[in-house]
Amino acid sequence: MGLAMNSRLEAGLVLDQAVGGTVQVVIDTLFAKIQSEEYPADSRLPSERAMAAELGVSRNTVREALDVLATHDIIRRRAGSGSFVTYRARAVEQAGSGSIAERTSPLDHLVVRSIIEPEMVRLATINMSPRELEELDDIVSRIERVRTDVGEFIKCEEELYRKIAQGTRNPLLEACYELTIDVCRQSFRTALMRRHLTQDRIQNYQARYNTLFNAIAARDVEAAVEFVKLHLIDEQKLLLHES
Repeated sequence: MGLAMNSRLEAGLVLDQAVGGTVQVVIDTLFAKIQSEEYPADSRLPSERAMAAELGVSRNTVREALDVLATHDIIRRRAGSGSFVTYRARAVEQAGSGSIAERTSPLDHLVVRSIIEPEMVRLATINMSPRELEELDDIVSRIERVRTDVGEFIKCEEELYRKIAQGTRNPLLEACYELTIDVCRQSFRTALMRRHLTQDRIQNYQARYNTLFNAIAARDVEAAVEFVKLHLIDEQKLLLHES
């Protein structure tokens, strides 16, 4: 496989075949472990059964992900022996071309959000001024008025998180989160949400964001942070069950 193919795979893309969202997440997860040398070159991967149990997916899903990795010479599958890592990091070009959105996989995006959002919400709960809380309340009210307009809902959701980021009083964190919003807008999540934002799911999200606002307004740091952690877990489940 050429260096360009490796770079495309590093970006979370599958070149030669269409796969379901769950398979793509498994591909991204295994490739990340291989890149970080948790599974070093020439080592044997855990059994399909063990990986399926660890990742919470079926063995067929793991098998399909391994087939893709084998197609791109990331691993070699030996009948009766298992799967062995053939990828060598030093042989791969550094991903220096293309936009960040193009080079960011769904797993990458979710990992960054899980790092940033709990701390962002914690700081905002402590630091938001009364006026900022009023503005946040206005955004939540706009979210609650949405019925079926997915585009409007996503726009209001962006404004909600942007206002929370501003409320941290940390301009660097705010700038970092703005980048996650830009990547989200350009890449997979917006398309994913457009497929899954039924009227019932919109109502569910409306209730969630009202709960988050109430926790922030009450200066309840623990409740606000716990909310965002649970919300991220639900987003992970949505991603894993995308097909």
